[in-house]
Amino acid sequence: MELGADGLLTGASYLASPNCDERPPGAAVTLLVLHSISLPPGEFGGDAVERFFTNRLVASAHPYFAGIAQQRVSAHFFLRRGGALIQFVPVQRRAWHAGESAWRGRARCNDYSIGVELEGTDNSAFSEVQYARLAALTRALCAGLPIRDVAAHSDVAPRRKTDPGARFDWARFLAELARA
Repeated sequence: MELGADGLLTGASYLASPNCDERPPGAAVTLLVLHSISLPPGEFGGDAVERFFTNRLVASAHPYFAGIAQQRVSAHFFLRRGGALIQFVPVQRRAWHAGESAWRGRARCNDYSIGVELEGTDNSAFSEVQYARLAALTRALCAGLPIRDVAAHSDVAPRRKTDPGARFDWARFLAELARA
């Protein structure tokens, strides 16, 4: 995997999300924020996440969707349980993934972070291939951007969010990352 000058990653499918904008002038990307998502909650493998991040989620398709279909959110990347990687936003643009957030006293994490959504829930274990692909993705991002921290969504928005959850194995992720 390698970042191109266009902000897209080789090895990822690209599906453009309209839910992004320009970063503030001079904002360096120094933070990677890890999330988890499944739509409907607890169901894996469908196309609802892609539809959600591209404003094509049909509110009537599932009772849960009625409450979220009008939200405008995105992430830079979505990593499926089987290892498929989808990119929604070029890395030089600001994705709308962290919301009201702060890291180490600095507010507005979207301004200086990359958002990675893992297909999963707070209560489900993540797959072996997800850890391997996440480590490869992290190495590629760190090679092309001045990232120096990795945090959970729950770390940057602790009063609002709990993902990626207690089942995300940080020690395993860091071990995979060290296997370069």
